[in-house]
Amino acid sequence: MSTTRPTLRRRAVTLLVASLAAIGVTFGLASPALAITHSSATAQLAAAGISWTSSGNCSDRYTATCTSFDGVRQATIDGIITFKRASGCAVTVTAGTEVGHTDGTYSHWTGYKLDIALSTCVQNYISTYYTYVGYISGFGYQYRAASGNLYTKEGSHWDILFYTCGC
Repeated sequence: MSTTRPTLRRRAVTLLVASLAAIGVTFGLASPALAITHSSATAQLAAAGISWTSSGNCSDRYTATCTSFDGVRQATIDGIITFKRASGCAVTVTAGTEVGHTDGTYSHWTGYKLDIALSTCVQNYISTYYTYVGYISGFGYQYRAASGNLYTKEGSHWDILFYTCGC
């Protein structure tokens, strides 16, 4: 029996799987978009020593003054935990998936972003270890981690876009 047929079959299957994965990513169906609950996220944050605060003392996703983690991606939670461990800084999350943020594919609402409070430790770590991208008009000063994640200093907080967990 020729080895050509199994090789062609393996290549065809590989191409099919890769195509389906690309379609899944395009339509937000791929596993990296796995969303978790508010309670799961807060439990993981607490276990990692990360605090969170809400100006409205609430966690309702549909109230802008609340801080919610409903629908946050697991990779986003893993990303903030990785950042805390790498930096050694105290980290306080000030915004999650609640309404009131800019829309888009990679947004707070879709679970890709978190805001954290400013601190000297966080500022020093980001400006020392990440690549300065520049000033983004209307947003702030932006830095890119080696993982590709973006850290933008937006005046009163850091807005972090987690493409990956940064693990």
